[in-house]
Amino acid sequence: MIRPRSLAIALVPALALGLSACGDGGDAAADYPTKRIDYVLPFDPGGESDITARLQQAPLEEELGQGVTISYQPGAGGALGWSELTRSRPDGYTVMGCNIPHIILQPMLRDDAGYETEEIKPVYFFQSTPNALLVPADSEMETVEDFVTAAKENPGAMSVGGSGDFSANHIGTLQFADVAGIEVSYTPFDGTGSAVPALLGGHVDALMSYTPQIEQLGDQVKALAIATEEPMEGLDVPTFKDAGYDVVDGAYRGVCVQEDTPEEIVNKLADVFAAVNEDEELVQDFRDQAFNLENYGPEESVELIESRTDQYEELLSKLGMLDR
Repeated sequence: MIRPRSLAIALVPALALGLSACGDGGDAAADYPTKRIDYVLPFDPGGESDITARLQQAPLEEELGQGVTISYQPGAGGALGWSELTRSRPDGYTVMGCNIPHIILQPMLRDDAGYETEEIKPVYFFQSTPNALLVPADSEMETVEDFVTAAKENPGAMSVGGSGDFSANHIGTLQFADVAGIEVSYTPFDGTGSAVPALLGGHVDALMSYTPQIEQLGDQVKALAIATEEPMEGLDVPTFKDAGYDVVDGAYRGVCVQEDTPEEIVNKLADVFAAVNEDEELVQDFRDQAFNLENYGPEESVELIESRTDQYEELLSKLGMLDR
């Protein structure tokens, strides 16, 4: 039996070890990074998040002074990856792609999302892409008005694919259907990388995708409309508003970390991504890919999430999808 005095003595080394560990944690944050960083994407390869990460990889490694490994953890429209992120070590060595509205809508509308928006910490949002309505090149539909006409003639029969459930593509489809007074069927995929083959293979009638796919797919598709206030430079595609449909939305992309990651590490990462966003070659590549450059640091990212949350709650309440 250990007597009370002996127990106290026995605890001294453990307490000292715990204090030492805390000190090491501070040193770890000050020295960060000291090893390779895993940049995880919660979607299939080949989509906008993957394209972005590949463009960032070399300048990130230069800024960090460490290697950057890009890996994938697709599933449930990104929810699987973000759920796993909440259980990762809060040391800044696992950085995950982070998308709005996905990280807002999934916990808002799904009981099984596996995470809450507040459980992941945004570091930086560096680009955005407007939604774009695409059909195969051999489709009889030439305009967004043609699509609306076909949908009204066949209520519920038209299928629209997209990247993820409760994502920018999903909510863009809901917005469009609402303002156009049509009923369509939305089919979610694990990412753009798997949604595009479904469109080209004739498994869905249309795709609510993103503007970069207009450039990527070229003459394989016809872009009927893009969800912007004004036409995008370099894209000869009308806006939904040009056709009389007030649909303006898309996805914001950035990176996030586990919620308990030290602020010092978060701020270091944010500075790195801000510097990468000034890389001339990357900026040109973003433009060539029809990405919009964004610069939201940690605090601005939180404000962006809060603002978009209010907008989505208003829309979903109007559609009767939100019981609050």
